[in-house]
Amino acid sequence: MSIDLSIYLVTDVSQSAGCGRDIVTTVREAVAGGATAVQIRHKDADARSLMGLTRSVAEAVPEHVAVIVNDRVDVAHAARAAGVKVDGVHLGQRDLPVADARRILGDDAIIGLSTSTPDQILAAADVDYLGIGAVRPTTSKVNPPPPLGIERACELARHCAVPAVAIGGVRADDVAELRRGGFAGAAVVSWICASPDPRAAAAMLSQVWEAAA
Repeated sequence: MSIDLSIYLVTDVSQSAGCGRDIVTTVREAVAGGATAVQIRHKDADARSLMGLTRSVAEAVPEHVAVIVNDRVDVAHAARAAGVKVDGVHLGQRDLPVADARRILGDDAIIGLSTSTPDQILAAADVDYLGIGAVRPTTSKVNPPPPLGIERACELARHCAVPAVAIGGVRADDVAELRRGGFAGAAVVSWICASPDPRAAAAMLSQVWEAAA
């Protein structure tokens, strides 16, 4: 896998709007601050709206920043077919099975999968990375799994056969411990989307991540 998962932004349109910004502006600022990957998550959007948002986000980021669509394999496939720079999809445990997503998107697509238990990690196959969480209590996701805590999340990450990204209530002061604990990246929603300065918020994460190397 050739993408950098270290500072992984998951979008939240409503949190960004609450700060007076559209999500594309938030993404652009976060990438300028050091975000290395962007997952487009907008659970309430219909397929047409999500396709438009995906195109706008992909056009707003440089080539080296990975663009991942949450859940919607159909939108990711349509965007890729239309020449939009979409690297792949991130799936939940109740989404389309990974094997089916792989057949649709192809071998070159990046596929991530959300996990929260050892059994889910062991069962994961043909994925490029795993999301592990929730690390802490989070309000950005409906019915999130119970928080694991930093220590337990790192224990799970060390048993992954592919890179792991921590998600769920992650803060800047968690990042060094997560990196030292075996994670390939830290995914954040509120830390950036709800920040009055998403560029500075992303830069803080990036600086702490690099310092923990």
